[in-house]
Amino acid sequence: MSRQLAFRLGEYEARFPTDRRYARNHMWAQDQSCGAIRFGFTAYAVRLMLDVYFLEWQVAAGDALELRQEIGAIESKKAESSLFAPIAGRLVRFNEELLADPSHINLDAYGAGWLFEIEGPGEGLLTPTEYVEHLAAVWEVTQKTLRGQLNR
Repeated sequence: MSRQLAFRLGEYEARFPTDRRYARNHMWAQDQSCGAIRFGFTAYAVRLMLDVYFLEWQVAAGDALELRQEIGAIESKKAESSLFAPIAGRLVRFNEELLADPSHINLDAYGAGWLFEIEGPGEGLLTPTEYVEHLAAVWEVTQKTLRGQLNR
């Protein structure tokens, strides 16, 4: 495996391969030979969600996507959440295996657990170092949110 950076989530550590870029919505991005960018959840996102058990898409292959457009939903042990496009572009394909068995997200987030591929410029994606810096900047708010203490 490639070199990795790490971020501490309390007693846990999330690792991030340096051979890809990252989106602020906690997805990794890896350029594919076909010209598309493959996306999946980072170890940080997987750790916060815990066991993912349901995934659905509201868009189809070939659809044009806007940045932050709602594209689907996910349910896990910890939360139900909408999913949003990490970049603008054209949706190329989904990882169809995840619809039948989303546990690949939990078991192999940087491999078999990939979510979808988008053709687009990848504007706004972060380097691994920038992503870890982003996590550090939002970690205090994240901890309060997890504990239900936001706005108390």
